[in-house]
Amino acid sequence: MAVARVLFVCMGNICRSPTAEVVFRHFVEHADWSEHVLIDSAGTHDYHIGSPPDKRTQRAALQRGYDMSMLRGRQVEVADFERFDYVLAMDHDNLAILRRLCPQDRRERLGLFLEYASRHDEREVSDPYYGGGEGFERVLDMVEDAAQGLLGHIRKNYL
Repeated sequence: MAVARVLFVCMGNICRSPTAEVVFRHFVEHADWSEHVLIDSAGTHDYHIGSPPDKRTQRAALQRGYDMSMLRGRQVEVADFERFDYVLAMDHDNLAILRRLCPQDRRERLGLFLEYASRHDEREVSDPYYGGGEGFERVLDMVEDAAQGLLGHIRKNYL
């Protein structure tokens, strides 16, 4: 069976994209699809390379049963556009950066993660970094919604 390779991308890789990585991995594992889906996350900027996710992000995720303590920030590399089938940005700004970095023949792999959401009309996951705790909860709500939709999309296209 084919393997789908998914990369989630935000600015620093300490809030939104690691949340998407850990939530999507949870859904994939519970669907017994771990052997079919490779999951990672990265940031467009180099601010937090090697750093764990933001403590507020980790706290909010743990309250819902997602442990991301093992994750470490990394920056997007040009090789990622070859390595991953889906390179999904959390917002339009990071998608624009990815478009500049991505080779022309790989641009069909780029998109917004929330394109897969069914219960949210927004297409951007807002950065919770400078806000209060409710922002991290909102990120989780949006990510859980989009993760379900993405898994459904992958299962339909890779069966």
